[in-house]
Amino acid sequence: MSENRKIRRALVSLSDKDGAVDFVRSLAAMGVEVISTGGTARALRDAGISVKDVSEVTGFPEMMDGRVKTLHPKIHGAFLALRDNDEHIASMKEHGIEPIDMVVINLYPFEKTIENEDVLLEEAVENIDIGGPAMIRSASKNWRDVAVVTDTRLYSEIIEEMRENDASLSLETRARLAALAYTRTASYDLAISSYLASQLSNDDLDRLEPLNPLGDLIFIDASELEENETIETERSGEESLPEYGIVELAKVIDLRYGENPHQKGALYSDGSGGGIAEAEQLHGKEMSFNNYVDAEAAWNLVNDFDELAVAIIKHTNPSGVGLGSSALEAYKRALSTDPVSAFGGIVAFNRPVDAAVASEVINVFTEVVIAPEFDDEALSIFSSKKNLRVLRTDTGSSPEVSEYKQISGGFLVQDKDLHRLSADDMNIVTDRRPTDDELRSMLLAWNVAKHVKSNAIVFANNNQTLGVGAGQMNRVDSVRIAAMRAERFELPVKGSALASDAFFPFRDNVDEAASFGVAAIIQPGGSIKDDESIEAANEHGITMAFTGIRHFKH
Repeated sequence: MSENRKIRRALVSLSDKDGAVDFVRSLAAMGVEVISTGGTARALRDAGISVKDVSEVTGFPEMMDGRVKTLHPKIHGAFLALRDNDEHIASMKEHGIEPIDMVVINLYPFEKTIENEDVLLEEAVENIDIGGPAMIRSASKNWRDVAVVTDTRLYSEIIEEMRENDASLSLETRARLAALAYTRTASYDLAISSYLASQLSNDDLDRLEPLNPLGDLIFIDASELEENETIETERSGEESLPEYGIVELAKVIDLRYGENPHQKGALYSDGSGGGIAEAEQLHGKEMSFNNYVDAEAAWNLVNDFDELAVAIIKHTNPSGVGLGSSALEAYKRALSTDPVSAFGGIVAFNRPVDAAVASEVINVFTEVVIAPEFDDEALSIFSSKKNLRVLRTDTGSSPEVSEYKQISGGFLVQDKDLHRLSADDMNIVTDRRPTDDELRSMLLAWNVAKHVKSNAIVFANNNQTLGVGAGQMNRVDSVRIAAMRAERFELPVKGSALASDAFFPFRDNVDEAASFGVAAIIQPGGSIKDDESIEAANEHGITMAFTGIRHFKH
């Protein structure tokens, strides 16, 4: 494919006018006639560029607050007419349609508008572009004759090619531009569809204020549950997830390989902004597939704490989590949980990193360090380790409220587990109530257990994890493994709190915990044998709280 098309007329209609004046001035300098609309035409004229209004071409004024301006045969016929089709050319002459060889367009900022969580539905709807996508689709369909420019980042290379080819663009370029243009309209429509699905219910189609996409969590009394039934929560507001699941992906970078060297891998962004996918790498060799997976786990964990927290992650499970008055203090506590497993781990901070803690981190082989900010001295220290990857990302977890897991033939979709527990949410079910220190220990253990592969058991005091038992086929083994890890590094389990991500089906878990000196237990509750677990806790003098929430992580 090498056929060139000279660009003689271009229609320019832009919401994002970044770089537009220089681009259009370059087109005009090559003899291209410029047609434009509304605010774009004014901006170009203010820059001294000669512009013809769309209304001069169509013979109709812009109307209905700009909703109708380019939806006209003299525009779409100018795009769609095949230049080598005699009937098409005859129709153009009969109806006074002149060909348009290029459309330069970007769409109303719908995606940016809905980033504001308080935006009203009616405002969002007014930012749904109609004429823009229609022009893109018409012109792209006829890419053999028409060039479609939808990305401001392409301006310079388009001008360069036209200057080298007597104001012409190659067939290869026009085909590529068309493919990119259809990708843009597809992503735009998906954003609209996803937003409307989250806002509108069958019974409330005229609501003009945003709905809560998650609804309210309702706690269920464990005594109402049948045998072997687990606790569930109900959602108010929406009855179900949207009828059509939408995942929009754009490749960010190819990775060296996937989870293993024989698998291909790449990083994609869903365009939502923030999160690990859009983290800025400040230093180190390129991230691997597994680095990204572990970094996500570490970042989500530390951002479940309001206080300063540090997490060290190995294979998506925390080897240690620490709290402290400084990043250094919190890191030392996290490291002390399991200094062996920390080798080759991922370290995440939910506060800025300074030189003091950077000097400690580099003493242990670490794959990735993640934080919202690094001071200059810390970066200088990290730069002494050429392979250490340093990521800076916005405070907070990734913005998505839905999670997708691929299975053969489809996807499983669920709300993201955003539940945060407070001391007031706990239901103390034993005779002995927890001390303030035990309450803090229980909350820390509970927050960490949410991020541990099920079956999950976490021992903790009020400022750090002591032992983590992850991913076992039965819960008693998780208790034993967590205790074994604590004892291995001489951490005092006696007097600590134990968190379980799901209920205890039998009292043996409590008996096992008691054998290690656990003083407090926090678990969801909901087993038909809860009474036996409560009785066991009372026998051992352990205080126990039910949360009414389960945190399975598979």
